[in-house]
Amino acid sequence: MADNLSRTSTPVFALPDHALVVLEGPDAVAFAHAQFANDVVSLAPGNWQWNAWLTPKGRVIAVFALAKRTDGSLWLVLPDHPAGLFAETLRRFVFRRKLKIEVPTDLAVSATFSAPARATGTVLDETGGALELDLGGDGGPRTWRIGNAVAEDPASQAAWQVADLRHGLPRLPASQREQWTPQQLALDRLAAYSVKKGCYPGQEIVARTHFLGKAKRSLQCFASDNPVADGAPVRENDREVGEVVCTTPDHGGSVLLAVMPLEHAGTDLVADGHLLTRQPLLDGLRR
Repeated sequence: MADNLSRTSTPVFALPDHALVVLEGPDAVAFAHAQFANDVVSLAPGNWQWNAWLTPKGRVIAVFALAKRTDGSLWLVLPDHPAGLFAETLRRFVFRRKLKIEVPTDLAVSATFSAPARATGTVLDETGGALELDLGGDGGPRTWRIGNAVAEDPASQAAWQVADLRHGLPRLPASQREQWTPQQLALDRLAAYSVKKGCYPGQEIVARTHFLGKAKRSLQCFASDNPVADGAPVRENDREVGEVVCTTPDHGGSVLLAVMPLEHAGTDLVADGHLLTRQPLLDGLRR
C-alpha cells in the first residue's frame, strides 16, 4: 500500500507503540463477536468501533479499535499491547473456526494531527492507498493511518498519547492489564462494549454491573507538575482513594488517568507524593 503523505497538512509520524492484528476468513466476524466485548456482527462493513477483550472475570486485557473492512476481514489496531502475544493467545480459541489470525509485517500504524481526507466518524477510507480512521475529538482533528512505515517523531508520539488520555482512552501498560472492568475504565464513554449482545468472556460480570448499578468507580483525568508512575495510589489526606491506571509525560510533568470513586470531586489529591490537578475528560472519541 503506497502512502500519499501530501494529503495531510501536518506531518505523518510513526506510532511504534501501536500494532496491527488481522483476522481473515468466513468465520472472522462470528469469532470476534464471540470473543470481544462489543457487537461485531452489527457493525457495517467499511466501519470501525472501539472494542475490548476481557478475562472470564470481566477484567480488561486490551482496548483496541476493530475495523470491519469486509465481512471476512477485520483489522485490529492495538495501542500498547504486543501484537504477537495478542494473536498467539487469541489463536488458542479458534478451534474449528475458519479464519486466520496474522500480524502483518508489511503494514505499520502511523498518525497525524490533521483530519482524514475522507474517513469520518466510524466510516473507514482506503482510497488514498492507506486505511484511514478518524480519531478526531473535542481536542481537535486526528487520524490513524495503516500503510507503509514512516519516520518516528518522539515529540509527536508523546503529544498523541497525551491526547488519548485527555479523551479518556486508557493506554494500558503491562502492569495494568487484567486489573479493571470496562465500567471502571469508563469504556462506555467510547461505546467499547455491549450489554445486549450474546455471551463473551466476562459478559456476565459486565451485564450484572450494568443492570444492577453496582459500578462504584470510574476513570478521571489529572495533571501533575512531576512524573507519576503507573499503578501509584491516589491519596486524599493520607487515605487511599484511587489508583493511577496510565500516565504519560507532558512538558516536564505528566497527564494521567486514575480509577476513582464515582463523582469524587476532592482537590487535595496526591500520587507519588505529587499534587494532582483535576482535568476534564474531553468528549468526541466515542464511536
